[in-house]
Amino acid sequence: MESAPENALAAALDRMWAQFLPQMHERVQVLEAAAQAFAAGPLPLSQQREAQSAAHKLAGTLGTFGLTRGTVLARELELIYAQQNEPEDDLAERLASTAAELRRLIDGRK
Repeated sequence: MESAPENALAAALDRMWAQFLPQMHERVQVLEAAAQAFAAGPLPLSQQREAQSAAHKLAGTLGTFGLTRGTVLARELELIYAQQNEPEDDLAERLASTAAELRRLIDGRK
């Protein structure tokens, strides 16, 4: 049985989740768009940096809400986008599948 402070903390986290959910969805959209563009060719530096920033912000935010797996995935994307990468089929697929998994984790949190 949870105590009143634990209930209050859980309620506060749920309110914060609802507040930040639109931003998290926007950041995942940035990652999905970058993955799709990467499959077609090298990313412009601005898009690469935008994807890196979105991944970095997601890594921190998801950890706050206890989504450790999401933090790991976002950090992985951040590191990939921090480098200048040439398009490769396996890397493009990895970027897309990791972004999709992030979306599922975020959408699956209650």
